[in-house]
Amino acid sequence: SYNKILHYIMNIIDLCNIEFVNYNRNNLDVPGLLWHVISYEDDTGMGTYVLRYEPGAQTPTHTHMGYEEFLILKGSLFNSDGKVFEKNTFVSFEPKTTHYTFSPEGCDVLVFSRGENKVSQ
Repeated sequence: SYNKILHYIMNIIDLCNIEFVNYNRNNLDVPGLLWHVISYEDDTGMGTYVLRYEPGAQTPTHTHMGYEEFLILKGSLFNSDGKVFEKNTFVSFEPKTTHYTFSPEGCDVLVFSRGENKVSQ
């Protein structure tokens, strides 16, 4: 029966109606980068969030300690190797990947983070 109630806690997000705040993962301030946290643990770097690149925003060069996967929801994202990720593209970066990304015209990205990022000096 579908009417049986079990104990659970859920968070339902309407991706068309979310609020963004300045991105501050790892106490990093990146101009033009905003996020909406769905779930995130500071101590492990694991979580899910929507990342918004305002036009011209660029991440610093960083290395993934775990997998990072994302889906382009809107716009396009350029990777440091010259690849361009367009809307509806799913990308999976393996651990130890070092790169940066930028978006000349802005984009929204649904991110699934499986660990910390170490920013290059």
